[in-house]
Amino acid sequence: MVELAASDVLTKEVLQWQGLHLFHFIGSSCSQKLRIYAGLKNIDLTLHHINLVKRENQTDWYMGINPRGLVPTLIDDGKVIIESNDIITYLEKKFPAPELIPPDRADEVGDLLHFEDQLHLDLRAITARFFVPTGMLQRSDEQLQQYENAGSGQVNGKPDAHKAAELAFWQEMKNHNGIPDLRAQAAVSAFRDALNAHEENLRGQRYLLGDTLSVLDIAWYIYANRLVSVGYPLTGLHPRVGAWFNGLRQQKLFRDEVKPPLPVKVISAVTRLAHRARRSHIETFIS
Repeated sequence: MVELAASDVLTKEVLQWQGLHLFHFIGSSCSQKLRIYAGLKNIDLTLHHINLVKRENQTDWYMGINPRGLVPTLIDDGKVIIESNDIITYLEKKFPAPELIPPDRADEVGDLLHFEDQLHLDLRAITARFFVPTGMLQRSDEQLQQYENAGSGQVNGKPDAHKAAELAFWQEMKNHNGIPDLRAQAAVSAFRDALNAHEENLRGQRYLLGDTLSVLDIAWYIYANRLVSVGYPLTGLHPRVGAWFNGLRQQKLFRDEVKPPLPVKVISAVTRLAHRARRSHIETFIS
């Protein structure tokens, strides 16, 4: 679990905060996952919105809380915990009911969440290529330098390699003025392989882990929603996954937490139309 040491946190005031506080962004996939989880658990959180479009996650104040400049971040009576799956694991122990990580399968779920987390940069690549215009996410040299310099640059008192990976992603995107075809192809293929595996898992069972809803369903619902939003033919390629997804989407909590604001919905629709006109939409990358 990524609980920061006091030396990792430069915005010291939060170490004195009482209660549960969540820093999040409405359109962040990891934030959406955590909000659905908290909603199912009826966990009372004080929410602090960090606008990623306005780069509020790169300010010295926020990077003093989360040295990776990512959302979500949880503060529980001064303890600072980063990374959505680690936050969920922490909250599951604090709020065990209703059970969303079966105790007898905790190690298995941990491995599956780790695999899901490994696809996060692939989802970001798909988002940057097919969901919104490049300019909305592109970072300048000045912004990249600011990100590199801000925060403690350490987790648990040690230099944080994860921040270097984040920086490399944004630098590559800048160098190519967007997400290049090979990167997009790799991301789409990674998700198709994972969804093919889920297609088999859902043979004869209602949810990804069996017949009971778990945190895995929340995590993959978020991913599936983003893929559907960019035009990925989920039901056509993975009919059981499509039925599972549509079933979860009938639940108000799941549906409402991923509903984009109208401006984002319009921008996404225009972006999809532009890609289709250029014959560079996501279906052209499915092999």
